[in-house]
Amino acid sequence: MLLAIDAGNTNIVFAVYDGDKQIAQWRLATEVQRTSDEYGVWLNQILALEGLSFARLDSAIIATVVPAVLFDLRNLCRKYLKTEPLIVGDPDLDLGMKANVERPQSVGADRLCNTVAAHQRYKGAVIVVDFGTATNFDIVAENGDFDGSVIAPGANLSIEALHQAAALLPRVAIHRAQSVIGRDTVASMQSGVYWGYVGLIAGLIDRIKKEYAKPMTVVATGGLAHLFRPDIPAIDHIDPDLTIRGLMLIHARNAKQG
Repeated sequence: MLLAIDAGNTNIVFAVYDGDKQIAQWRLATEVQRTSDEYGVWLNQILALEGLSFARLDSAIIATVVPAVLFDLRNLCRKYLKTEPLIVGDPDLDLGMKANVERPQSVGADRLCNTVAAHQRYKGAVIVVDFGTATNFDIVAENGDFDGSVIAPGANLSIEALHQAAALLPRVAIHRAQSVIGRDTVASMQSGVYWGYVGLIAGLIDRIKKEYAKPMTVVATGGLAHLFRPDIPAIDHIDPDLTIRGLMLIHARNAKQG
């Protein structure tokens, strides 16, 4: 079985695959101070809840946009799984695609995984809207290549910045405001962030489609995708497991070659 690890700025997703079938998935808050042994204790316990164990995991792959956690995640795989993990971003790893940008090495590992999975699952050109710490709009060409992107601050980041920068503005949760005009501070902030992002996302999708000048499928992923989807008709699909599926596909491609 495969252990796929997607380490983001906010959470680390661990998923177990048997072939191309996902068996289980868990999330852990990203903390750079966490050691490989701490990961091991946590993972051992949570595997047991699913009737699994380290002994059944014989391969691993890691994608991370937080370089500081890679050392301990790699050691987790070496020490407890007795395997050397594949690392998305290593030059010897075959992704089956290329990044058509000025600095291909600067493209985040999660976005490469999204590109691979989106091309495998959807026909033609694709816009992947990833609702994470940043809101990424990644362009997947018809042939599966990464063909550029737009990066905006994430909704959670924006609402936290409001709280941090303005002394009288409280920390609030992102919420779908029923009306655009708020009658108190919290409602006004929630409206500004929610409806502001609806406008930002819909507007950027429209501009990307016009500039790309080809039919494009829009796929949303990430934690806030379900919240925004009802008010953004341009989103065609929600695919919450896009990144982790991309990891599985990349591992399968390289395992065959090995």
